[in-house]
Amino acid sequence: MSEKFVLNETSIFGRGCRSELPGEIKSRGFKKILVVTDKGLVDCKLVNKVTDILDEANIEYTLYSEVKPNPTIKNVLDGYELCKKYEADAIVAVGGGSAMDTAKGISILMTNPDRADVVSLNGVSNTKNKGLPMIALPTTHGTAAEVTINYVITDEERQVKMVCVDPHDIPVLSIVDSELMESLPKMTAAATGLDALTHAVEGYITKAHNTMSDMFHMRAIELIFENLPAAVNDKDPKAIENMAMAQYMAGMGFSNVGLGIVHSMAHQLGAVYDTPHGIANAILLPTVMRFNGEVSWERFREILIHIGRPDAANLSKQDIINTFVWKISELSKAVGVTMTVKETGCKEEDIEMLAEKAMEDPCKPGNPREVTKEDFINLYKSAM
Repeated sequence: MSEKFVLNETSIFGRGCRSELPGEIKSRGFKKILVVTDKGLVDCKLVNKVTDILDEANIEYTLYSEVKPNPTIKNVLDGYELCKKYEADAIVAVGGGSAMDTAKGISILMTNPDRADVVSLNGVSNTKNKGLPMIALPTTHGTAAEVTINYVITDEERQVKMVCVDPHDIPVLSIVDSELMESLPKMTAAATGLDALTHAVEGYITKAHNTMSDMFHMRAIELIFENLPAAVNDKDPKAIENMAMAQYMAGMGFSNVGLGIVHSMAHQLGAVYDTPHGIANAILLPTVMRFNGEVSWERFREILIHIGRPDAANLSKQDIINTFVWKISELSKAVGVTMTVKETGCKEEDIEMLAEKAMEDPCKPGNPREVTKEDFINLYKSAM
């Protein structure tokens, strides 16, 4: 049986490497740039660390900054209209997953105008054309949207997060400059770091995992456990740089083998209550890993051995599960994430509705353990 692995064309890493952006734009012949970001990054002037470089190089651009934390169909369509009107020939996304996901949607619509309903992009897509060239500069160490073939857009009318999977959306260039991540608010840094951990852990145990993805995911897990507390609590530049690399590695893996039901459940919290994605994942990860441990405990053993618990080689199944869940919970506590599902605004009477939506989520089939609607109900209740 063959295995397919898709990666982006080029990536540049290193603190301050955004300085290479103008040269890359000019060498590729791009003339007019749509910069996609969000208001928060505009207000705190973080986006200026990129646009100032464009100004100095006399590169023409316009700014689209209406992106919401959970980007919507309207965000994509508004950006698409601006991109057409401005006649941009490339997109530069500056931000976390929200900005990069919105930019991917705009990119796809620019070259596939027949999909301008956006809704038809949900799931595994069959677009005909590669998107408008996109350069991604992540400002968080979590989503890895700069290297994945996925993007997530909220359909506000149906209260559904659409997971769009399309190799045509992958950025032609990723510039992973950890300096852009150093001013993250503590909770954002913690949430996005735990999002990266969720990507790595779910990718490591997903049904489709393979030797290549295992390599990326295991090293990402090691780096996150080693560096996340220092990156969040101490703002240590080297730890932040290591987190930037870890989240990228996790993205290379899960983009090719999929995720699991932590994401299926987290997507619903984001769609219904506008819960930030990283927070939703962090809340649900321990509960779901205890559930998945019934079939994934040997994989958990491998992870534990790599994150400083060599004694895991001799532990029983239940001790493996308990220890792994404890390690995840302790890491979350160490970076200040102790919320519950109830604190997202979820009510007991909402849980059946959330479970029904989770049953339809595209990440569900990749979960290593089969799951029913009743399982989802019980998992949401356990995380309350």
